[in-house]
This record gives sequence, C-alpha cells and structure tokens, in this order.
Amino acid sequence: MSLKDTSKFLSLLLRHKPQLVGLELDEHGWADVDDLIRRVSRRRPLDRATLEQIVATDDKQRYSFSADGKLIRANQGHSIAVDVELAELEPPPILYHGTGARFGSSITAQGLLKMSRLYVHLSSDIETARKVGRRHGVPKIFRVDSGRMFADGFKFFRSVNGVWLTEHVPAKYLEEMF
Repeated sequence: MSLKDTSKFLSLLLRHKPQLVGLELDEHGWADVDDLIRRVSRRRPLDRATLEQIVATDDKQRYSFSADGKLIRANQGHSIAVDVELAELEPPPILYHGTGARFGSSITAQGLLKMSRLYVHLSSDIETARKVGRRHGVPKIFRVDSGRMFADGFKFFRSVNGVWLTEHVPAKYLEEMF
C-alpha cells in the first residue's frame, strides 16, 4: 500500500467511518494513536513512523496529533458529529469555493450547502479553490462575499490547516468566476 492510499483510509476512518475498524473517537474527534495503529494494521501495514510521516507530509494537512502525541484526529471535513474545537473568527472579506462545473447551476440556485459534512469548506485563495475543484472534473470557482456574510451574522471558523468553514453560503453571497 502507498502512503497516499493509507492516508485516504485514515481520512475515511477519522472523518466518516471509524466503525469500519471498531475505532472509538471522543467528542472532539480524537482517537488513541496506538489503538488506531493496531486496528488499521489488521488491514494494511501501519506503524508509528509511517503514521508520523503521513501527518507530516500530507499536502492538505488533514491530521493533527495532540500535544503529547498520544491522540490523532482529522482537522476538518467530518460527516460524523464531532466538535473539533474551532474558534469563531472574522473571515477575510473574500473567500473562494472550488467545485466541479457540473454542480454550478445547483450552487447558483441554492447556494453552498454542507451536504453530508458538518460545514461548507472555503479557500482563502483562487489557486487552492481551483485544486479542490479539479478533484470533481472541470473546476468551477465561486467568489464568496464572506465579509458581508460575517456582517450579516454568519459564523466562520478556520481549521488548523487554514480551511475556512461555515454552515451555509446563500446564493446572494456568491459570484460565479469561471
């Protein structure tokens, strides 16, 4: 198994389906590192050094260790109810959302919905949004008037890896860029 494949499997476990291996997450999404390694190792090779390498080299910084290194969690993107202890922050005036072109008309009509996740994910720059959009085929980028949203009472959070999160972006705050 490649590191990328193992990282994807960890993402599945820590964000969506810990029950696949009988993993327990606490209310903040933390899992015991030794337990995670033991359970994942039943399906694919994983040791502490490999896990540390995945966390350190993940291009999206998906994972964090606790200060003492005994716990691990996904930073955001959960579809299961966990509180990753994000502080509410004022966002920059403009944020971006990248998606696949096939979702454009739905987003224009309904705005950005969190779907199965806990939050809508937003990027602080166009290039990151474009990379996200490419995962869904031809990318479509929306400009989000996050400053006006915040002034209108919407809450924003920033995960430790820099992704901006909010529960919904109504269509009136969106501008289709390309």
